[in-house]
Amino acid sequence: MDHIFQVIMAGGGGSRFWPLSRQARPKQLLNLSGRDILLNETILRMEPLVSRENAYIVTNEEQSELLKTLLLPQVPREQVLMEPMGRNTAPCILYAALVLHKKYGDGVMCVLPADHHIADPEGYRRVMEEAVRTAEETEKIVTIGIVPDHPATGYGYIACGEKSGARGARSVLRFVEKPAQSVAEEYLAQGNYLWNSGVFVWKISVILSAFARLLPEMYEAMQPVYEAIGTDREQETLRQVYPGLQNISVDYGIMEKSEDVLVFQGDYGWSDVGSLDALPVFHKTDDRDNLFLGDVLALESSGCIVKGQDKLIALVGAEDLMVIDTEDALLVCPKNRAQDVKKIVEALEKAGRSQR
Repeated sequence: MDHIFQVIMAGGGGSRFWPLSRQARPKQLLNLSGRDILLNETILRMEPLVSRENAYIVTNEEQSELLKTLLLPQVPREQVLMEPMGRNTAPCILYAALVLHKKYGDGVMCVLPADHHIADPEGYRRVMEEAVRTAEETEKIVTIGIVPDHPATGYGYIACGEKSGARGARSVLRFVEKPAQSVAEEYLAQGNYLWNSGVFVWKISVILSAFARLLPEMYEAMQPVYEAIGTDREQETLRQVYPGLQNISVDYGIMEKSEDVLVFQGDYGWSDVGSLDALPVFHKTDDRDNLFLGDVLALESSGCIVKGQDKLIALVGAEDLMVIDTEDALLVCPKNRAQDVKKIVEALEKAGRSQR
């Protein structure tokens, strides 16, 4: 197939990464590795399978201007698609599929989150190439599941069936929501469950057909947008249509209802960088399992994550603590409460304190 595209979902707020991440500058626009922002690393990771010129980014209007200034120069700015509001991943993916269909007809569409970390990019590309070729050769929906290394309760799971085809894909028996600890342990012991990575590969025609069949109201509601794509009416039509769309993920709306789904197994050092305690995936820790970024002096401290701004940060006898210092905010939090950082954002919003 002539056309292979990467569609990158980059509209999230990253509230678990506060105070580094804000609504106007979310996690995917942060340079956490010291090389580039997460969004650009996502684009470059797909080369040479998919060129950066064939990257489409879906974000929201508020973040779009900053995103364009940070985005790789080779990505055409008209390929930054702007949602007027968040409506979860199903509308986002449908909008991008309609844009690609209007411009190219058919092709293979790789849907990627903008904020993941991959330790083994070559291994990742090998898996993605197999997924792309399978999508080209079949009418299947293809997804990537991550080989679990512990019984995580923060991820959805994919129950795998028999191998299907010569490329090593397996049939999908079902998608499972985030399980309790005991259930996750059972999944790990059974050996046929993978973490749901949120990466999808399909022909444009296949996913549009799935939307028409499984989310018909959304598909019909977006037809005026399809007619307006490429005209000066596109953004205004989106603003008219989007508020009425169902707020639903592609997992709930499409994947869980589809019968023709295949999964490839990914084992390439994946992290969804879901919260601040994931920062060590980008940098080496010291011999006491500390990660210090900035001017940090630590005495008798272990297991800490400290990121400084422009001042000395000193620790004495600290254990498993996160200290994140920015220009206008300081976070101090036990590492095992990293998931609760989003509660600070919620509390600030409730108090009317903008943290844009």
